[in-house]
Formats: sequence, structure tokens, C-alpha cells
Amino acid sequence: MELDGKRIGFAVTGSHCTFDQVLPQLKRIVEAGGVVTPILSKSVQNMDTKFGTAEEWKTKITEITDQEPKTTIVEAEPIGPDKLLDILIVAPCTGNTLAKIANAITDTPVLMAVKSHLRNNRPVVLALASNDGLGNNAHNLGKLLNTKNIYFVPFGQDNPQRKINSLVARMDLIPDTLEYALEERQIQPVLIEYKGI
Repeated sequence: MELDGKRIGFAVTGSHCTFDQVLPQLKRIVEAGGVVTPILSKSVQNMDTKFGTAEEWKTKITEITDQEPKTTIVEAEPIGPDKLLDILIVAPCTGNTLAKIANAITDTPVLMAVKSHLRNNRPVVLALASNDGLGNNAHNLGKLLNTKNIYFVPFGQDNPQRKINSLVARMDLIPDTLEYALEERQIQPVLIEYKGI
């Protein structure tokens, strides 16, 4: 894996049901030599759900990366001016976060990290997990698929019979997608038949 020594921002937003798929990929990146800076959205910092408490998830992320996560807009802002990262991934990337990135809204630590990093003309990777990816958020997805320096982890419909608008990325493809994006390439195919991992 060509991530050794790469400075990777790993931003986590509140699709809590996918955390068990995302954290093993974070571990793979660290084991491959990636130097990871974790960034947590407010919902990850504060929401206890049936999938685990906020403190449990923060502790796991801190242990994997051996870094205290950035948890405020003020902490995330220097990412751009100080050129702290080679690449930034948002995994999982909720529909809410997707919509805000597409519409230049910067009101969370994750969104500030994305905005600040993009000013350096460097890659941002999104690992989508949204119940409305093919609904109200479809136009935001279309906009970002055609936006410079934005790359996507391949995604598909995770439950087309019961949740017809839902899209989820194949989280196991996060490391490969990062490698491609570092070379300014979108891993293909980006639209896949989703199969849970």
C-alpha cells in the first residue's frame, strides 16, 4: 500500500451504523504507515447510540491513530494555511455533510477541515453513507462527482428493496481509493453493486 508517510486527515461523521466497517480501514491505513490526523463531527463527539457511546468511539479512534482528534472548528482551520495534510477523507460521509460540502457550508470541524484542505488544491475523498443519496441529496452528489479534487469511495444501493434512496460506500475500498486520489485519479468503477463487508 502506497500510504507510507502520507499525512492523512480522517474525518468521521455520524453514520454510526457504519463505524464498525470504517474503523478497520483506519487501522489498515495506520498499519500501512499513514500518519493520521483524526477529525470528529459534533454528532460523533456527543451522540450515544445503539451502536456505541460517543466516548467509546472517540477512545477507539484515538487508540488506533495515537492522536487526539480535532474536535472544534478552530482546531481544524489550520489544516489549510499550515498545509498539514496530503489528503483528507470523510468516512463515513453522511448526506448532511455531503450537502454542506456541495453548498459551501462550514459549520462543523469536519466541514472546516474539508474547506481548509481544499484551498491547497489537494484531494478530498468521500465515503458516502446516506439514506437520501438518490433522493433529495442526488443533486448534491452529482455536483460533487463533477468537482475538482473531490473523489469518491465506490458506492452502491445497500438496500434497494426497502431503502430505495440509500447509498453506502464499500468501506473496504477506502485505502485503494486514497492511493488513486493521491495520484489525482478516481478509482473505477465508482458506481457498484453494493455488497456488505
